[in-house]
Amino acid sequence: METRSSKPWSFLLFVVTAASRFPATTAGWSKGSATFYGGSDASGTMGGACGYGNLYWSGYGTRTAALSSALFNDGASCGACYQLTCDHEAEERWCLPGKSVTVTATNFCPPNYELSGDDGGWCNPPRAHFDMAQPAWLRIGIYKGGIVPVLYQRVACVKQGGVRFTMGGFERFLLVLISNVAGTGSIKAVWVKGTGTERMPMSRNWGAHWQSPAALVGQALTFGVTDTAGQTVVFQNVVPAWWRFGQAFTSNLQFPTSAQSF
Repeated sequence: METRSSKPWSFLLFVVTAASRFPATTAGWSKGSATFYGGSDASGTMGGACGYGNLYWSGYGTRTAALSSALFNDGASCGACYQLTCDHEAEERWCLPGKSVTVTATNFCPPNYELSGDDGGWCNPPRAHFDMAQPAWLRIGIYKGGIVPVLYQRVACVKQGGVRFTMGGFERFLLVLISNVAGTGSIKAVWVKGTGTERMPMSRNWGAHWQSPAALVGQALTFGVTDTAGQTVVFQNVVPAWWRFGQAFTSNLQFPTSAQSF
């Protein structure tokens, strides 16, 4: 039996093109909102609740965001990457249609319970909100709008170079910042092993900082890092025995950026 479409090919082409520009119809996207902070050069975004410090130096640059508590998950989302697009169907005035940007979670946007979640308390639970570095926000929105509705999804993080370990703490307390993580970007668990010790589990101290109450000065250190997709990479002797507090060591290993289970 012969079947025919009642719509011309030009119309079908338009539908396919529109669908690719507006991912609201694509599975995996969620609704949220976004504001911006930090100034035109994003200098006001340095530091932050994840503890990455100078975001220029550490490789995160100006495409970063502070997450509301609904997304931040007490620091477990530090380093995660999100693709955002302005929801042009919900807000025609201030959205740049067809544009998207990928940002890394580097900070926490705290709730403000003195204001309504619909009038200034943008980061109040249960809102999924991104307070983005201004240069990143301007890739999807018009400055005058201030706040826009967005569609967002977790995506794989792409990083240059290997995972970095920055040593902190003191003689009998190790505090390690783990940064520049590709793949899921976010870390679920860490263990450490010195040349004179067995493996010891570490716990999250704050943000992307992991702690161990052990005296490890003078020992080469191996770390096992498990990302939030459950994949573990072992960084054998990534920190040499001559390490000192305040030093950073970049490995030659990295998590893959293939499809992840977020």
